[in-house]
Amino acid sequence: MRKTVLFLSLLCTVAFTGYRPAHEPDAPPSRPNVVFIVVDDMNMFPVLHNYPGLKTPNMDKLASESYNFLHASCAVPLCAPSRAAFFSGIAPYKTGVYRNFSDIYDSSVLSHAELLPECFQRNGYLTWGGGKTFHMKVNDDRENKMFGNAPVKHGGYGPYAEKAYWYGKTGWASVKPWTGPDTDFPDVRNADNAIAFLQEKHDKPFFLYYGLFRPHTPYTAPKRFYDLYKDEDIPLPSGYKPGDLNDVPPMGRALVDSMKQYFKKGMSKAQVWKALLNGYRANISFADWNVGRVLDALDKSGYAENTIVVFCADNGFHCGTKDHWTKKTLWDEADRVPFMIRLPDKTGAVCYQTVGLIDIFPTLTDYCRLKPPAHTLDGKSLTPILNDPKISWERAGFTTWGVQYSSVLKGPYRYIRYPDGAQELYDHRQDPYEWNNLAADPKMKTVIGQLAGNIPEHFEASIPPAHAKKPHKKRKP
Repeated sequence: MRKTVLFLSLLCTVAFTGYRPAHEPDAPPSRPNVVFIVVDDMNMFPVLHNYPGLKTPNMDKLASESYNFLHASCAVPLCAPSRAAFFSGIAPYKTGVYRNFSDIYDSSVLSHAELLPECFQRNGYLTWGGGKTFHMKVNDDRENKMFGNAPVKHGGYGPYAEKAYWYGKTGWASVKPWTGPDTDFPDVRNADNAIAFLQEKHDKPFFLYYGLFRPHTPYTAPKRFYDLYKDEDIPLPSGYKPGDLNDVPPMGRALVDSMKQYFKKGMSKAQVWKALLNGYRANISFADWNVGRVLDALDKSGYAENTIVVFCADNGFHCGTKDHWTKKTLWDEADRVPFMIRLPDKTGAVCYQTVGLIDIFPTLTDYCRLKPPAHTLDGKSLTPILNDPKISWERAGFTTWGVQYSSVLKGPYRYIRYPDGAQELYDHRQDPYEWNNLAADPKMKTVIGQLAGNIPEHFEASIPPAHAKKPHKKRKP
C-alpha cells in the first residue's frame, strides 16, 4: 500500500503516543483541501449492497477510491445529536445532547466548544457550507459566521407532495415521483452552488461542506429516479424477520414504532411498507446523483490532487427491520453508518476496524495539520488506518440514545444495555441482522463483561431537561 507523503511525519507520533497535531496553523499553503459530504438518514444498503437492485453508481465509485469503513458508528441515532457530536468532537454522554431539542447549542458545553468549520476557519482555511448542517440553529448567529459564504442557504426538506400521496398524517410521509424542475430540491441547488465554488480560483486551502436533506422524508424525488425501479418489484429488506422482537427486553421494544404511524386507507400494512421502500430507494439514488455531481466537479477541477473527501450519513435507518421505520434504536440498522475517506491518490481499501463519526474531527485536524481546538476531542485520529488499512485497532464504537442507553460495537459483537440493566448481545458472524439475542447464554458472560467495559461510567443529564423544554415541532407541509 502506497503511503502518502503527508503521513510519513505523523505515523510514529500517532501510532505510539496517540493524537497530537503535527504543525501549527501557519503551515505552508500546500495544506490539503477538504470536501465533507453528509447525507441524511441513509443506512448501509448502498455500502453492503444488501438491498436487491439498489442503484448507486456514484457511491460505488467513491467506495472503490476510498478507505471504506464498514464498522462505523454514529454517536446518537438521530440527526441533531449525531451532528453535534461529530461537529464538536465531544461525545453526547459529556454534552447531554441526545435529542432534537431546538436550543442544544446553548448548552454549557456546546455553546463554548469550537466546531469543525470554526477550527478550519481559525487555521486560515476558506470555509464554504451549503445544505443541511447542524439540523438545529447554532446560537449567536455562529453558523453564518463560520462559513465564508454566509448566510448559509439551507433550503428545507421540500418539496412536499399533496395529500393524495401521504402515507401517514402529514406530508412528511409522502411518496411521489416529482415532475417539476430539479431545482425545486434544495439538494440540487446546494450542489449547484458547491460546483460553482469548485470551479472558482482560491488562493487559500478550503473546507467545503455539502449537506444533503435526502434520503430523509418526504420521499419526493425527480421521477427519473423512481423510473429506475419497477413498482411491482419492491422486495422487503433481507433483515426483516417476523417475531424478531420476541427476545428483546421491554425497554428495547418501547423504542419500536411498529410502523403504526404509516397508513393509508384501503391499503394493507405490507402495501404501505412497500410504497415507503419504493420512495426510500428512489431517494437514495437521487442523493447518489447529487453526490456524484459534486465529486465529478472536484475531479475536473485543479484541486483534486490535494483534496481529501469525507463522506458519511448522520445516522442509520430501519426500513421495517425490528418492525420499525426510522432510526432512534440501539440496533445495527440505526447505529451503523456509511463512512468513507478518499485521499488525493484515490487508494481504495475496505477497512474492518471499528470506528465512529466522532473520529472525523481529530482525523481532519491531524491530516490537515491544524492547531486543534482548546477542548478535548473524544475521538481518535484515523491516520494510522489510512497508512495501513490492516492495522490492529482496539477501539469500540459507542452509540447512546439517552442516559444509560448504551450500544457497543466491537469486533463481531454488538452489546446493548438499557437503563434498567436489561441486555442484548449479537454475534454478527452468525447473525448479521441481530435476530438472536445471546445475552442469556452463560458462555457469553466473559464477552459481555469485556464489552460492558466500554460503557461510560457517567452520563450527563439531557440538555435541556425534558420537563423544561420541548423539542421543535415539525410543521405540516
